[in-house]
Amino acid sequence: MKFLTTIKRIILNKWSLGIAILLIGFVVFSNILIANYASEKIFTQENETPETSVALLLGTSRYTVRGNTNLYFKYRIQATTNLYKSGKIKHIIVSGDNSLSSYNEPREMRKALIANGIPDSSITLDFAGFRTLDSVVRCKEVFGQNNFIIVSQQFHLERALFIADKFDIDAIGFVAKNPPEKYSFKTNFREYFARTKAIIDIYILNTQPKFLGEKEIINL
Repeated sequence: MKFLTTIKRIILNKWSLGIAILLIGFVVFSNILIANYASEKIFTQENETPETSVALLLGTSRYTVRGNTNLYFKYRIQATTNLYKSGKIKHIIVSGDNSLSSYNEPREMRKALIANGIPDSSITLDFAGFRTLDSVVRCKEVFGQNNFIIVSQQFHLERALFIADKFDIDAIGFVAKNPPEKYSFKTNFREYFARTKAIIDIYILNTQPKFLGEKEIINL
């Protein structure tokens, strides 16, 4: 009996090790695939960025849990402002989470954009951008855009552009400045698993936006 128990333990340990290796390999593969996928569609300088009518600004919270200004928010607002004032875009769709009445990413981003001199008439709010997939797909299905520029940090853009391509959307990305490494460590770590989730959503689960609703076509 002891011999059989030992054999079973060895087999279980090997299976556990094998599964762990497969999972780690899948996470690594997902990150390599997405990181390399959209490199030619990402721009870092306004003068090198193609003109598009619409920019999709991906939402994030204005403040950190400690009440400080969120640098991801600050840098995305600045990047979008630069695109608008350089004439590269005419309109901005601000897409973010508004799942709670006390938490409203799109409105906070609109306030910051207006404070930077962008007219309210050039801003459309998308309150159902609960995830990156929702924001990207809704830009096409709800707001009628199939050719637009996405604004966020590079790690986020790579995933967003990967999603866009899989939904037959012709998008490019403009890079917002990334916060210092110590500041962004947790976010970058979570991104490894977010990319794996994106692969599962697209190729296995066929995930769709949580909410579409009526169309709000933007004609420019």
